[in-house]
Amino acid sequence: MCGIAGVFGLDDPSIAHAMISCLSHRGPDGKGHWSDSINQVGNISLSHSRLAILDVTGSKQPIHSEHGCILVQNGEIYNQRLIRENISYPWRTNGDGEAILAAHFNAIPPPSVSPEPVSGKKKGWFRFSSEKNQALRHIDWIRTLNGMWGFALWDPRYRELILCRDTLGIKPLMKWQSKDGSLLFASEAKAFRAHPEYVPKLDTQALFARLAFEYSIDNTTLFSGVSQVRPGTVETWSLDNLGRAVLTGVASFSDYRNNPQNHWDPSVSSKELLHSLRMGLADRLNSDVPVGVVLSGGLDSSMVAALAKDASEIAEKPVPKCWTVSENEENPDFIAAIEVSKALDLEHHCWTLDEDVFWKKLPNLSWSGEDLDLTVLFFQPLFEEMSKEVKVGICGQGADEIHAGYPRHANLSIHSRLVSDRLNLIDHSLARGLSSGLLENQEIIGPGQPWKDNPPKASEIYSDLNSTLDFEMTRGQLTNFQLRLVDRHSMSNGLEVRVPFLSQQHLKLSSRLPIDWRLKKGHLEKRALRSAAALTNLPRNIVSRPKLPAGTATSPSLINSIIDELKPQIIEWNSEIPSLTKLLNTMPDIAIGFRLFRSLHLGIEPKSLNSNSDLMGLLDDVEPMELF
Repeated sequence: MCGIAGVFGLDDPSIAHAMISCLSHRGPDGKGHWSDSINQVGNISLSHSRLAILDVTGSKQPIHSEHGCILVQNGEIYNQRLIRENISYPWRTNGDGEAILAAHFNAIPPPSVSPEPVSGKKKGWFRFSSEKNQALRHIDWIRTLNGMWGFALWDPRYRELILCRDTLGIKPLMKWQSKDGSLLFASEAKAFRAHPEYVPKLDTQALFARLAFEYSIDNTTLFSGVSQVRPGTVETWSLDNLGRAVLTGVASFSDYRNNPQNHWDPSVSSKELLHSLRMGLADRLNSDVPVGVVLSGGLDSSMVAALAKDASEIAEKPVPKCWTVSENEENPDFIAAIEVSKALDLEHHCWTLDEDVFWKKLPNLSWSGEDLDLTVLFFQPLFEEMSKEVKVGICGQGADEIHAGYPRHANLSIHSRLVSDRLNLIDHSLARGLSSGLLENQEIIGPGQPWKDNPPKASEIYSDLNSTLDFEMTRGQLTNFQLRLVDRHSMSNGLEVRVPFLSQQHLKLSSRLPIDWRLKKGHLEKRALRSAAALTNLPRNIVSRPKLPAGTATSPSLINSIIDELKPQIIEWNSEIPSLTKLLNTMPDIAIGFRLFRSLHLGIEPKSLNSNSDLMGLLDDVEPMELF
């Protein structure tokens, strides 16, 4: 688990060095750099900050291959042992990242002729080549990889840069292009500050989508000009004869879709569903450093805990300890977590939050998360405490998206109206475009661009549960909210978090569940998953507990107290942005988050952030803004 960064084009290679320094929190165990010139028309630079999980003393990155290719990778390849067995390759390390180079080596032979500089035209935020899609030839070998990743691979034989992100976007990979055409890529947007030309500005349209839907849509970020490599996608880049980066291909190697079947037999299929989770967990226990389980007390994390001993035997690894945090000992989830650990005889670390935790941790939460959300504040103290003993955490993220676990899934019409009402409260033409399902700038739609397609209308998204789950899995909720939050806040504390519910086997089985086994009127949510949970040693009352929202369930009174204390200031702050005043007045927690985001992330000079950063000082020191 690491941070990666790079520069491709005319810019000085030293910029990549500076970029990775911005991401040192993602990899406190070492840094690596590599650069080279390309036919005197440009440069390629790769940088890496390492959190050592496997092959701790080896596998330093960038990794060089026998065929001259160079790799920087963030993430884990869970089937690396199988790849080692099946591919004849001169292995140089005992780590998992080299499996990517081996798979590439095995599939991509040297070119028959020396490649020529490409040509491309500006479209949207990037230059595109209209020639053959070069990314298509990489689909098959990437499909052999099983894991979570964001990687950059330089192939000097083809003078080609390959950028790739795992199927569901568990690991981040962002990109930005400078005025001279250089491509910059990194695990987090804050790395782009290392470029002298980059000034973080707000993407107004992306903001409106974030406010209305509660998460960013497609490949957008809150930063103008910064987009993500799409999950399940590989991109290829080359330089033109002026040294400018040109996107030569975009190809999807995996496009997750729900495929509900008409029949599901719980007497047989519950065992299969549980086994898929057990094997996914076993894969994710593969580590050369200690591993812990994030135990919230909810069904998902409790199932992970219930399978911990079985999975440890399969993986031949120690049984992980469990970790829980809450605002007080009377919290229902806190009580449930203790009951689970006792019933399963698992070592358990649990503690309560300080009353002033919001005042202490909110600045770091905003800086790490690059987002507006406050309700997941418990992530920061939880991961900070875990990182004192372990380097890998296992959590239950993804289960609600797969198995229809959110309250809105039972009230789609209400949620549809809520999203529409939020857009209607925004007094701006870009919000009206989101409501109508038609973006003003069509050039930022398509392969490699911020938007996959025009945003669908709320009434279309939430017309039925299947379309809702597809939208949330593929266009925002999972990768742009849940997984992003876990990645940023765990990595800010030098902790890798793995998600067994998103294993290939569990995803495949879950995608086939009939809709009424996700959620059936008159029944609890995640019906099929509860059927599988009943086969474990979990107490029956835990199996049947209804879901509580993660953030507000952990610290409801702490969140409400800071909102109540800041209410007069919130109203004043909101009045400074007329187009958003009505909406932000209905979302006081987001109003605080947005104010803090503006203070820390926007503008030429970043705010100084340290353990003594004063929350009110940061909230007060915000420049007026207009939304164009």
